[in-house]
Amino acid sequence: MQHTNELQVKLYEGLVLLSLHDEKGTSEGWYIEYTVAAAVLAELLLAKRIQVNADNKDKIEVLDASPTGDQVMDEVLQKIATKKRPDILKNWVMSIANIPKLKHKVAEQLVADGIIKSDEKKVLWIFTQKIYPEVNPEPERHLRHEMRRLVLDKPLEIDPRVALMVALAKSAYLLKDVFSKEELKTHKKRIEQIAKGEELGALTQDVIDAVQAAVMVAVMLPAMLAATTASTSSSGGC
Repeated sequence: MQHTNELQVKLYEGLVLLSLHDEKGTSEGWYIEYTVAAAVLAELLLAKRIQVNADNKDKIEVLDASPTGDQVMDEVLQKIATKKRPDILKNWVMSIANIPKLKHKVAEQLVADGIIKSDEKKVLWIFTQKIYPEVNPEPERHLRHEMRRLVLDKPLEIDPRVALMVALAKSAYLLKDVFSKEELKTHKKRIEQIAKGEELGALTQDVIDAVQAAVMVAVMLPAMLAATTASTSSSGGC
């Protein structure tokens, strides 16, 4: 396969790939549904299917609701397009994250592309768990290579999608699967710059702002929800 710097998977597919254990096919990551939701919004923003109305409390509006040919993106796009009143970015991240079996829908797209396979395993000899072992390691290997190149080599030409991938993976606590502890420590400042959008100059400012807002929501919401759950539990809620 001829090498290309262009990512071979969409942002949210890349997140799910990074979260899956290559051999076991099980998922890890910190509330990854929220980051996947942010990544789907990022893809729709980059495709100019949606935009953020800067004059109206960051509300999302649809520019083009025609099918993209991508099942996950189309489901989200229709969800946004059919809502009677425009909603803000934070609410859309929450809404998309709560789409039933979101991770599995993304995984099934990767299955259809021959990158992973769908399988099942028994848990405690009673329950059945869906697993997705990797069968074609090239797309993930390429993704990791480009993320590492961006952080470690500091290239002059930067693919904004790779920068977004680093930012999204950071919010899902998946960078530990791409970099060593020492690399994360040594290049902490560089990663922070990328996560803040300082390496996304090829994108328009409104897309950068919207994507960064979505990533911030993806980082903050799980912590807020966990705190709310803990508070409810301690006060005797059920």
